Amino acid sequence: MTAKRVLDVILAGVALVAVAPVLAVAAVGIRLAGPGPILYRAQRVGMRSRVFTMYKLRTMRMGQAYPSAITAKNDPRVFPFGALLRRTKVDELPQLYNILRGDMAIVGPRPEDPRMVERFYAPLDHETLRVLPGLTSPGSIYAYTHGETQLDAHDAEGCYGERLLPLKLAMDIVYVRRTSLAFDFTLIVRTAWMLGTALLGRREFPLPPELADARRIMNERGAARMTA
Repeated sequence: MTAKRVLDVILAGVALVAVAPVLAVAAVGIRLAGPGPILYRAQRVGMRSRVFTMYKLRTMRMGQAYPSAITAKNDPRVFPFGALLRRTKVDELPQLYNILRGDMAIVGPRPEDPRMVERFYAPLDHETLRVLPGLTSPGSIYAYTHGETQLDAHDAEGCYGERLLPLKLAMDIVYVRRTSLAFDFTLIVRTAWMLGTALLGRREFPLPPELADARRIMNERGAARMTA
């Protein structure tokens, strides 16, 4: 077992105990919001393209026909308490269990829906599947601070796949190529700062330091597609 994995297990176990009261309150709120399960089980593509079940707190109403795998701003499926859970990222806390199971890490590329991988991933993007997916990453931080506002509610899936996902993946490739415990620690601190300041009302954030390298990777991605 690597040092990263040992730290992930220790931190996830401690965090799961610490956030248990938050999860309990969230579970009550979800139950009061309407019928349906507390947990949402999502299929995601993980390391070496293995599909696994990722756990989240349910934030959407049951029984609404809406085919998109991507949730846009003001998505009609999301109930008000669910919107709060999503904004604070409390809905992601059950993934601490995924970390304990070995499906995920604390830091790593965010896992995508199998349909999105099949539809939008270029060959270079599969580099993100060489490591365990994570709770946070450069790409997921960028999506939260800058990217989600780019999504068109009328075609959230296509807009995400064509506009936001390529840059998000490029930034996560930067992480894969630079991965280290020190980089992980930096990203954990950045994530905590981002969420904390967002909850205090901050709406504008600096561009991520990985952006320049990510742009170069996008150029590499584009050149590979042209020669394919």
